[in-house]
Amino acid sequence: MHEKTAILDSLKDRARAVYEAYNSIDGIECNPVQGSMYAFPRIEMPQKAIDKAKSLNQEADFFYAMELLENSGICVVPGSGFGQKPGTYHFRTTILPQGDVLHDMLERFNKFHNKFMKEYS
Repeated sequence: MHEKTAILDSLKDRARAVYEAYNSIDGIECNPVQGSMYAFPRIEMPQKAIDKAKSLNQEADFFYAMELLENSGICVVPGSGFGQKPGTYHFRTTILPQGDVLHDMLERFNKFHNKFMKEYS
């Protein structure tokens, strides 16, 4: 029973860390993670990025996800694959990395996102 409690507490801590980290970034909004191992942050996508994605015949969130992967090594799933509301942009990310790995990923994400927003705003 102790092991189960420790695992669940660890997942709660990571869910809270992910939620707080994404909500601290300008242009990102994330609901609390509850009952899953994924977060679905919403991106306030700049029009310039939407236009760039269209010029490449891509959805804007797919373009964002590919830029994120290529520039930071972070892999997320574009929200367009989940039937998101038109005109909104999301991605799915996991809360499974532990400790320093999660912290490092969130720092790299923040750095990428700020650079992306600066480039496309």
